[in-house]
Amino acid sequence: MELDEAYEVYVKDLYRYLFSLSKDHFTAEDLVQEAFYRAYIHLGDNEINNIKAWLFKVAFHAFIDFSRRNNRLIISDKIENMNKNRITHEKVPENRMLEKESFQLLIEDIHSLKVAETHVILLCDLHQLTLKESAEILDMNLNTLKSHLVRGRKKLIERVKERRMNDERG
Repeated sequence: MELDEAYEVYVKDLYRYLFSLSKDHFTAEDLVQEAFYRAYIHLGDNEINNIKAWLFKVAFHAFIDFSRRNNRLIISDKIENMNKNRITHEKVPENRMLEKESFQLLIEDIHSLKVAETHVILLCDLHQLTLKESAEILDMNLNTLKSHLVRGRKKLIERVKERRMNDERG
């Protein structure tokens, strides 16, 4: 598959993945461009069997490099502050707003997990990559990945249940 075809097919998936990691639209866009730039440089030199998994790996490493450059991981408070200060002029149906809010709460819950568990859940559950592909992207042993996935899912379910119980009480 040529890079321009891969771009058309996977750009939205990579954007969603990088947005779920960075929680910032502009950062995610920059990282998508960085990932495809890196892919352009390396694609001609290598024979890639699974381009989707490889692109996710390139995107993951672009995010890690970005985080290291900024000497911190981006946390969920950044998007919360942006949402509080942003004025939207469009009218959005109530159901869509509730879905968006629920998704943001889920992403916040995912980001409250350990970093490894967060990455595994984002790749396996949200972006539906296989365990093997996710392990390759994260440079992680398959069994270690499975352990992080099971523990992360368990913690995530508990956090969602706890949040729902608090919402019902309050």
